[in-house]
Amino acid sequence: MQHLRRPAVAGTFYPDQSPALSRKVEELLSAAPLSAGGDVQVPKALIVPHAGYIYSGATAALAYARLAPAHATIKRVVLLGPVRRVPVYGLALPGADFFSTPLGTIEVDQEAVAVLNGMPQIVVSAPAHAQEHSLEVQLPFLQSVLDHFKVVPLAVGDATPVEVAEVLDVLWGGPETVIVVSSDLSHFLPYSTAQSVDAATARSILQLDTPITHEQACGGTPINGLLIAARERHLDPQLLGLCNSGDTAGDKGRVVGYAAFAFTEKKHATQ
Repeated sequence: MQHLRRPAVAGTFYPDQSPALSRKVEELLSAAPLSAGGDVQVPKALIVPHAGYIYSGATAALAYARLAPAHATIKRVVLLGPVRRVPVYGLALPGADFFSTPLGTIEVDQEAVAVLNGMPQIVVSAPAHAQEHSLEVQLPFLQSVLDHFKVVPLAVGDATPVEVAEVLDVLWGGPETVIVVSSDLSHFLPYSTAQSVDAATARSILQLDTPITHEQACGGTPINGLLIAARERHLDPQLLGLCNSGDTAGDKGRVVGYAAFAFTEKKHATQ
């Protein structure tokens, strides 16, 4: 029997009806400029926020718009985010065959799952995924910018950055594979304090400087794993957007920080 992971936060974090969700995502993507000019290189990896779309959707769209030129090329998305509700050791697969959203179903890449099952830091935990929104809120964006793809959903719990980097190395692939790390930045600081803290965190990420603590970013562990891989693979990071909930739809007394980053592979100089 095939197992389907159903959406847990449709209707709260994003619209639960397909037409409204499609319109919302397209609205966010259409407002995201690709660049100030010239060609834009398709990223190998992204860091995107995962709050409700009213709060962080515009920031996430800045990153997802970068994938649109490769809509027919990208066939696998390695999606990592923190666990919030169910403690888990290592990196947890869902034990599901498909994830669903109001926009349809996405197949879990079982070939990738088979490769990962031999790694000691990989576990299977349906409960870790059942109510977790950090991965789910990314799916409608991916469904909107890509044609046909499979997902490798990893809920990251008690793991080391090196263990995350090892998983990324195994799944790295070529242009058919993109890595998406889901993380917000600081939580519940006053507006001006959050601006300062988040700006420092962004500078560290741009310098591929670890560790990023969980106070700086709830997805600190997968971010740190990506930064290790980015150093080893010589990726170029770029900050696409930085704001907080006080800039979008929240008050400025206690805000959550959001940022979007793209990591691209260095272009080889021509002789």
